Amino acid sequence: MNVVFMGTPDFAVPSLQALLDEGYNVVAVVTQPDRPKGRKRELTPPPVKLEALNRGIPVLQPLKLRDPEAVEQIREYAPDLIVTAAYGQILPKSLLAIPGHGCINVHGSLLPKYRGGAPIQHAIMNGETVTGVTIMYMAAGLDTGDMISRVEVPIADEDTAGTIFDKLSSAGARLLRDTLPELLAGRLTAVPQQDAEATYAPNIARENERIDWSRSSLELFNQIRGLNPMPGAFTLWNGAVFKVWASVKPKSGAGSADRVGRASAADDAAPGTVLGMSDDGIEVRTGDGSLWLTHVQPAGKKAMSVSELRRGAPISPGTVLGV
Repeated sequence: MNVVFMGTPDFAVPSLQALLDEGYNVVAVVTQPDRPKGRKRELTPPPVKLEALNRGIPVLQPLKLRDPEAVEQIREYAPDLIVTAAYGQILPKSLLAIPGHGCINVHGSLLPKYRGGAPIQHAIMNGETVTGVTIMYMAAGLDTGDMISRVEVPIADEDTAGTIFDKLSSAGARLLRDTLPELLAGRLTAVPQQDAEATYAPNIARENERIDWSRSSLELFNQIRGLNPMPGAFTLWNGAVFKVWASVKPKSGAGSADRVGRASAADDAAPGTVLGMSDDGIEVRTGDGSLWLTHVQPAGKKAMSVSELRRGAPISPGTVLGV
């Protein structure tokens, strides 16, 4: 049986490896074009491409999958099954119709919740305590296909988008390995999604990254960890971008102010006001208390602990972030 695998980032690599390690005949890999990265904007191949080339598998990198020529290139490999994982483009109907066993997708959420391109980030930003992976048949809509199998993965307070990304990547590969034999033997029945229960997780936009200090401390804590390690939550300090990479989870109903014992003194401060700074962090007024920032990144600098920042450029109490 010929399998075509479609994926792009690190998330997809374990799924490709699982197919190969289980002996499936992966005849081609489709991934996004090489993109410029880093300060030098060097053209960089996607992780899936590197893995495919390392395994001696032909790689296709169409700019637009809806281009009929791209579809015909894939058709030439006569796939019986197409497996996708974080590929990054919607498959056209002409491609979905090619493989006899259909097209299946390894999606990083418990569908129908968090359909879209950034399910991991949005799940954490929304304060979810459980996420997971769903394997589904692909359909013309955005992550709307019938569900084949799923597995749950808990989200702990210390998790970030990066740690959950790794956990779901591994969980998805294991689920794919366990699901495919049963699916191909006809022993699984796909279940339609309940569209009324659907939520969406669009790609992260700039407005998702900016910290609104009038929100609750818990919401900001989740936003910060949901955007770590990419692209990062940010505020402004002296008019320049000031990224925040980590904070302390606030205690219920009290922000972080109870940690330093001056919630009453902060009651009249505007959201975004720096209430204090020590080697442990920066205390900033929020909509319902305060939040303790522990790892930050001033414009033009590397990410650092607040103790490092304090030695070089301390922030005076009374400074208002975000302006």
